[in-house]
This record gives sequence, C-alpha cells and structure tokens, in this order.
Amino acid sequence: MERESLETAIQRVGTPVDLLRNSAVRPHTFPVAPEFTNWRTEQKAWRRSCVLFDQSHHMTDLYISGKDALRLLSDFGVNSFASFTPGKAKQYVAVNPDGQLIGDAILFRLDDELFDVVGHPTVPNWLQYRAETGGYDVSIERDDNSYDRPSGPPSVYRYELQGPAAYQLIEKLTGEPVPDVRFFNMTELTIAGHRVRALRHGMAGQPGLELFGPWAEGQDVLAAILAAGPEFGLVRAGAKAYSTANLESGWIPTVVPAIFGPRMRGYRDWLDANALGSLGGSMDSPDISEYYVTPYDLGYGRHIKFDHDFLGRQALERIAAQPRRTKVTLVWNPDDVAAVTRSLYEPGVPAKYIEMPKARYAFFQVDKVLRAGEQVGMSLDAGYIATEQDFVSLATVDIGAAEPGTEVSVVWGEKPNTAKPAVETHRQVEIRATVAPAPYVREVRDSYRAARPL
Repeated sequence: MERESLETAIQRVGTPVDLLRNSAVRPHTFPVAPEFTNWRTEQKAWRRSCVLFDQSHHMTDLYISGKDALRLLSDFGVNSFASFTPGKAKQYVAVNPDGQLIGDAILFRLDDELFDVVGHPTVPNWLQYRAETGGYDVSIERDDNSYDRPSGPPSVYRYELQGPAAYQLIEKLTGEPVPDVRFFNMTELTIAGHRVRALRHGMAGQPGLELFGPWAEGQDVLAAILAAGPEFGLVRAGAKAYSTANLESGWIPTVVPAIFGPRMRGYRDWLDANALGSLGGSMDSPDISEYYVTPYDLGYGRHIKFDHDFLGRQALERIAAQPRRTKVTLVWNPDDVAAVTRSLYEPGVPAKYIEMPKARYAFFQVDKVLRAGEQVGMSLDAGYIATEQDFVSLATVDIGAAEPGTEVSVVWGEKPNTAKPAVETHRQVEIRATVAPAPYVREVRDSYRAARPL
C-alpha cells in the first residue's frame, strides 16, 4: 500500500481537525499487562511501599550521535545545554516558530556525542525530520515502541522502582548504599552481575530510580528485583496504574502538536498520515490552532532558557512577558461523575462512558473547561487517584480562573459523536469541578517539585 503523508491526508479530508477527530488510530497502547493484582492496590504501592513499573515497551527511543548531535538538540530545544554533561537527563521541550508546543520528551546524554530521546513519538519524529533535512552531521537510530516495532524486542529494558521502600530494595539488590545522585542525574549499579544504568527519577513524586540496560540482560535484572521485592512490599504495576501516575506529578502526556501552519508544510509532507493519533473530547473548534498550547500554559516556563538561539525563541520572549494560561488540577464533582455512570443504567442515551482509572478515548484528549458558561481553558488528561479517592483532570486555564477553589465545569463527551472506534453513541454532559494546584498531591508539591533542577 502506498504511503500517505499527513499533508496529503489533510488535503483529502479537508481540515486537520476533521482528520484527527475521526481517526481510527488507537488512543494509546501500553504493551504490558493491564494489571498484576488490581490497579487500586498498584496505585497505592508507590505511596506506601514500593512499586515496579515496566517501561520497556510503550516509548520510542531516538538515538542521535555525531559531532552535530548537541547542536541539533540545541537548535530545536528551549532548554539550556550549558551544563548538560554526560550522565544527565532533562525534560526536552520543542516549539514551533510561533512558540507553540510541539511536544516534550526525556533526553538522556549517554556519552559526549550520544543522546537518547525517549517518549511518545512526537518529539522523536520532529528531531528525526530535522536531522534528515537540516544538513546536520549526525547518525540516527530509532527503536519504536513494541506496538509499532516491525519485529523483535526493544533494544533496552527500562524498569522503574519507586516508593518509600525503593532505596532499601535497591540496596538489597546491589549490596551497597544507593549513590547520592541528584534528580535527573544518572549513576551505575550492579544487579544480578550486570552493569545497570540508573536515572534518579520519580514519576509520582516518590523516591525512585529508573533502571535500564541491554534487553538481553533485562530478564536477569527483573528476576532479581522480583526475588528481593517481597521483603519491602514490592508491588508490580500494570498499564492501568502506570497510566495514572502523571495525575499526581502533574505531567500532561500529550497535547495537539503545533505543526499545522504554512511554515510546517515540509514536515507534514515528510510525516506519515497515521503518525499523530486521534483527537477526542468536547473541544469542537474547526480551527486546529485553538487546540495549541505554549510551554507556559503547561508550567514549562522553568525549562525555557534564553541563553542560546533556538526555533521559536523570539516568540517565546514575547509570550513570557504576558502568559495567558497556566496548568491546574481540576477535581471533578463526585455526584456528577456518579451520574455519568448511573446514566448507563437509565432509559435513553447515556453519557460518554468514563473509563477507570484513566478516562482517555483519544490520543489527544481535549475537553472544554467552562466558567459561568464561557470557555476558560482545556482539560487534557483525566483519571482516578485511589490514594486521594478523587477523580481529577490536568488542565490549562486562563490565569483569571486558576485560583484554587474556583468553580468550573468540564464538558464531557462529543457533540456530534465522531467516528473514532472508542466513541459509542452518547450525550454530552457538564461535570462540575474545582480548581486545585498542580501537582495535586501535597507531598509531591513540597518535595518532588522542589528537587527538580531548572
């Protein structure tokens, strides 16, 4: 079958919004077991004992090497690279020429001229395009997630140990104290006789390390973790629990990438039509730019450093002087959430089903946030936090509506219903919500965020 580019698909359908809203591409797939026990117990483990996440399969790795590798990353990243030495990682943020967000990913500097960009395919796609078309002296090696990989296993395993007992478990595995390593810095351990690289990380705000190494050694490392784990209350978490960890730390995993303007035509010609995924939710503007966000809208202002030239710098300097929106948590009204579930058992057309624990039926989930009937923002990721017994969403709202305690509503469901496979016949409803800080969990705000480097 002949390849269709994203631009060709848009021309065929008519608009980017029409293409994405009716896309049959899956919302997102975590190719690991949904649950090992149950997602409620697995969620609670990272706050009470220790949890094991298997991150080997759902992310794309883009390895960039060569003498121009750092220059490529610097040219298209808002981050500073002044002290970015081997053994460090950072949340890499890329924008378009107008300062609107393309996406973010985790960037590892593995060696002087070797980098690994890890995350959803959005940023790897963008950097690969720039590497191939920009005249950079670099080599690219790509390892797609296990759903999209043509064949074979991943090149590396990634396991995350997180929770109050995580360091005790790691010390049991290595026979040594955990090295004193700063947040988003790397160290090396020996587990099951293998050299293991470890990133100081903490997806839900708890102490932890992300362990990674060659795939062939992964089963030995995993077996050692599982054998030592019971003493420390280790709970293995599946895809359902893993997908909700971001709700506590306040990270929004996907936003509509700002790639549809005239200046981005070349990229859309290069990009495959199915590379982006589907768009869902109550946000119904026909103008794709209405779905865009800036880094400031998502709390990424701390990552932006005007110490180098990069694509979008001048636009971000203007936006920084007067940001429009900011990131918040919305705590959904439990009676309204229960009413949505109850509608499944009542006569007539029910409300859109709310999946538990993560209520996402499109890759880009964008729901309108209203205040007194006027739209003041967008809800971008929603789900249930068992430890708080709250259903919440992460949103970006106008600064004037961002004060904690502000009453708003989230419009849930699509009108009209689109053709995405995950969308059943339903009616749209409003769900009351209260603005709260992001991150929502106090211990995450007080410790995890304070530890993050600028």
